[in-house]
Parts: sequence; C-alpha cells; structure tokens
Amino acid sequence: MSDLPDSDYTQRFIFDDSDVRGELVALERSYAEVLAKHPYPQPVAELLGEFMAAAALLVGTLKFDGLLILQARSDGPVPMLMVECSSEREIRGLARYDANISADAGLQELMPNGVLAMTIDPTNGQRYQGIVELDGADLATCFTNYFVMSEQLGTKFWLKADGTRARGLLLQQLPASVIKDEEERDGNWQHVTTLAGTLTAEELLSLNNETVLHRLYHDEAVRVFDIQPLCFRCSCSRERSARALVSLGEDDAQQLLIEHGGNVEIDCQFCNQRYLFDSADVTQLFASGGVESPSDTRH
Repeated sequence: MSDLPDSDYTQRFIFDDSDVRGELVALERSYAEVLAKHPYPQPVAELLGEFMAAAALLVGTLKFDGLLILQARSDGPVPMLMVECSSEREIRGLARYDANISADAGLQELMPNGVLAMTIDPTNGQRYQGIVELDGADLATCFTNYFVMSEQLGTKFWLKADGTRARGLLLQQLPASVIKDEEERDGNWQHVTTLAGTLTAEELLSLNNETVLHRLYHDEAVRVFDIQPLCFRCSCSRERSARALVSLGEDDAQQLLIEHGGNVEIDCQFCNQRYLFDSADVTQLFASGGVESPSDTRH
C-alpha cells in the first residue's frame, strides 16, 4: 500500500550544508490520463511514465514561462516518445510503438540508435534545443548524460514507472557557495549521489518524500519546500486545428474536403479529441484569414 499523497506534484529540497538541490516528482492521475488515451503495452507505458517524470522534474528546476518539450526518436519498436510540460505545470504525453513488443524489453531494445531532444519554448524570448544520443541503459542515465554533455553543473536522475505511478528524483549541483574547495565539493557530490543510488525502485515508487529523504539523508541537513501540483491538460483546441488546416493552403484544404466526402477531421494525437470542419467552415476560414469565430466550438 502506497503512502504517497493522492495527487500529482513535484517537491524541491536543498542541502543546507552543501551546494546541492534536489527535486522529487510523483505522477498518478496525469499518468493515468495519458495511458487512457492509447492502449500502450506495459514496457511502453513504463517508458512513457519515466519520460513524463523527467519532464516534470525539469520544469521544477527551470525558471521560465513557456513550454518544455522532450522528444526521443529511434529506429526501433518505439520510434517516438514525446512529453510536453508547461511552466503552469500542465503535462501531456504520447508514444508511438510497433505492435509486437517483448514484455521484458529494455530501453535499448525499444529505442536503438535513438536521440533525445530537449526544447525550451519560452513565451517571450528565443527557443532553445539541445540534442544528445539516447545511449544509456535506461532513461535516467540518458538524461544524466544529457546534462554531462550540455551543462556545467552536475545533474543526476533516477526515474521509475510501473503503469500506475511514475516517480523520479533529481539531484543537481549549485554554484559554489557553501563549499568552495573543489575537492571537497566533488566529494560531497559523490556522497549525496551515492546515497541516492541505494534507493530501490520499489522504495521510489511506494514511499512518500519524507520517508525517502529520511532513509537517504537522515544525517544531512535537508530543507524541504512545499509541494507544487501538476495536472494533465491537452493544449489542443478547435482554433489550433483550424490554423493547421489553413497552413495547408486553400487548394489542399478544398481537396481534402473532396477526398473525405465534404468533411475534414483533425484528430489530436495526445488526447484523441476530434475536430470536424465542413465546406462552410473551410470557406469561412480562408475568407477570414484563418481566424474562426470564438462562438464556434463544435468538435
């Protein structure tokens, strides 16, 4: 029986006597919402849950207004994983997969020759993207490697999902302030990450944050902050679908109408919502420059 709160959240903590901060995440309702949209095999459901946990951890550590997009692509049975998490802490996710997947398949079986991309799309400012090879034994190792390649500060991930709950732990070095000596700083980082590595998958999935932190760091001065809730929410809308239709151009949109018997259906890949446009809708879209009437809310 789990003693986790019945909600989705991240929670930050810091070590008062060293330059290290951490973040814990628990996803249950939002994870269930994502899995309810598609019949994912268990290994894919677990992989997607870990990807969602990583996105939530990263949003908890980044200071920006906008959207974080994580995407992994490969040549294997899972050609694509994608998770979006906004600075408002709204999350959605999606995986593409082949029909025949081994029940005990690991990351490298599911996503061989893969790449991991992290995109920060701020509301104001320049879009940033970093890409690394998806070459670790698991997603936690891949995300750790991403920061080894792209960042100056040490960062390490632990991720686990079981098809019901997704959990994660992140530790990150802060700029030298409390500990200035480089050798002592490196030793402290090794100490806190080694202790985190003793946490079993079962413990990470089943124990609440207080218990996890006590088991790992009962001899350390750890300051814990308030939990920050997350939720599943899809950002699709009829207006966005209309813009996608307009982006095709009027000739192609009219051709789609002909090919599909007078109606164009646009489906959201994330939540399966369907938006229907008939001939009058398409004519109005192009007559108004692609802006629909706000009162038109038909699905």
